[in-house]
Amino acid sequence: MTFVIRPETPEDHAAIDAVHRGAFGGAAEAELVGTLRRNGDIVLSLVADADEIVGHVAFSRLALSHSPARASALAPLAVVKERQRRGIGSSLVREGLNRLAGSGEDLVLVLGDPAYYGRFGFTTEHAAGLQTPYDGSYLQALALTDEGRRARGPVRYARPFAEL
Repeated sequence: MTFVIRPETPEDHAAIDAVHRGAFGGAAEAELVGTLRRNGDIVLSLVADADEIVGHVAFSRLALSHSPARASALAPLAVVKERQRRGIGSSLVREGLNRLAGSGEDLVLVLGDPAYYGRFGFTTEHAAGLQTPYDGSYLQALALTDEGRRARGPVRYARPFAEL
């Protein structure tokens, strides 16, 4: 299957909503994306386009209390069920991380399976120096710069995450 990874456009919003609803079997993640978008919290939003939207990833702004590092959260990531396990999600994550690094982002956090996100360089060890509402064995961090490697302390997610 051929697809391209590109930034979302306003015309993609309904399809992105459908991707999340189908992948997660409910509305929570779709509503999260919509609220993050409306609140201006999204740093980067990419779609996988195969003549229709088959995947989506969003990165939203995080606030670090004790660091000047620019940080974002990878969430949510979704691929339509019929197209999962074909590299679409991995392509979305890799392209997102490349674009964030190129734009000067220092640190990315994700809450998810370490076996999956570890392939991109995320570790639970680096996340251990950060305090979030989601601390635990699934919180992982990836430093994109030296400033990101030095980041420690409290982290505040965009308000819509608390409303989940």
